[in-house]
Amino acid sequence: MRILYLQTFPFWGSGSGTYARHLASEVGRHHKVAILAPDTRPIEYAKLYPVTLPFPVAYTGHPEWPGCKLYTDLKSMEIWELYDAFLRASMKAVDEFKPDIIHVHHAFPLSWVAAFIKDMYNINYVVTIHGSELPTLERDRRYYQRTADAMLRAKRIFPNSGWTREWFLRIFKGNFHEKCRVIPGGVNIHKFVYSESGYKAVDKELGLHGKPVVLFAGKITKYKGVDYLIGAARKIHGEVVILGDGPERARLQEKAKQMGLTNVHWVGHLGAGVKKLVPYYSRADVFVAPSVWDEPLGLVILEAMACNTPVVVTRKGGIPLAVKEGFNGFFVRPRNSSEIVEMVNELLDNESIRIKMGQNARKSVEEKFSWETIAAHFERTYDKYAKKPNPAIMNLNQNGSVSFSNGKPIGK
Repeated sequence: MRILYLQTFPFWGSGSGTYARHLASEVGRHHKVAILAPDTRPIEYAKLYPVTLPFPVAYTGHPEWPGCKLYTDLKSMEIWELYDAFLRASMKAVDEFKPDIIHVHHAFPLSWVAAFIKDMYNINYVVTIHGSELPTLERDRRYYQRTADAMLRAKRIFPNSGWTREWFLRIFKGNFHEKCRVIPGGVNIHKFVYSESGYKAVDKELGLHGKPVVLFAGKITKYKGVDYLIGAARKIHGEVVILGDGPERARLQEKAKQMGLTNVHWVGHLGAGVKKLVPYYSRADVFVAPSVWDEPLGLVILEAMACNTPVVVTRKGGIPLAVKEGFNGFFVRPRNSSEIVEMVNELLDNESIRIKMGQNARKSVEEKFSWETIAAHFERTYDKYAKKPNPAIMNLNQNGSVSFSNGKPIGK
């Protein structure tokens, strides 16, 4: 098969970018794969079609596009300019790559493009709902109708968690229920593996030798709840490392300064590359994701777990799909710094429990969230809905002659 992926954001800096590049690469081991995205960095086993956008735009911000526009702030003409850029680039990719099926990331705007391509080329498409686009759909009705039309045309809709599915269905008043199948994101379990050498490199870089470490990684937005980790930092029995960037970073750095915190380290956005992330996940004794919104899933949580790191998380959105209380992590209530302190210190102060839960975290990812497993689910769908030659027209015989399906030759 030939599968074309359409991705809205760069391959690094967001959960959907991570999802898109790993899925394309894994499926590309067995099929011909191409991916269109506003990025120029190569993806293993996938042909790349970079798209140049008139301006960077995101749903809630993007660390690789600091100061980017938000979809809710776009003028009507800007929406058209963005759609036009995606459409022209996608049509060119379709003409050259000739896909059998298209897989769209995010509910809009690339689903609008896929619906147009369906009309022009009769190529089916499926859509993954990542969740970060849903608040925009709720707040800005300009995106609603065209997205509803595109979902109607899609063959399958894949929310990345049960919570994302319910949220999506609420927005569209229960429509598309029969098309939805939950398929979460995954982790490259061969690359996200505990690294002792990486552990030592982080120690040297940040001066953490011999100190317990608590890690957050992700976009620093109000939704991620980093504010409450900073609020907990003074009483945490270790160092707190904040990995990532975003619109809340400057404010939170100032807050930490005013609180007189000396155990908080700001690393920033690391950019592309698994090798840059694994050392931090490996060095962390505990990974904290204090989200205050309904997190669709949280791929950084899975990545940390794959590196034998137990997690402390909120019971929001799709997170419980991966985390089991007392087995591979602990839950805390959103906006509750005192519970973060309690659960983090429970792990930091009990080495045997921490090690066992870290082992369980790795086991959970291996069993349910490897990209091999995730890709296999998608491949079955692609095979079902891919554009195939009409068997009633012709078959190519082993001797090179072309014949109708009834076996009568029509040429050499």
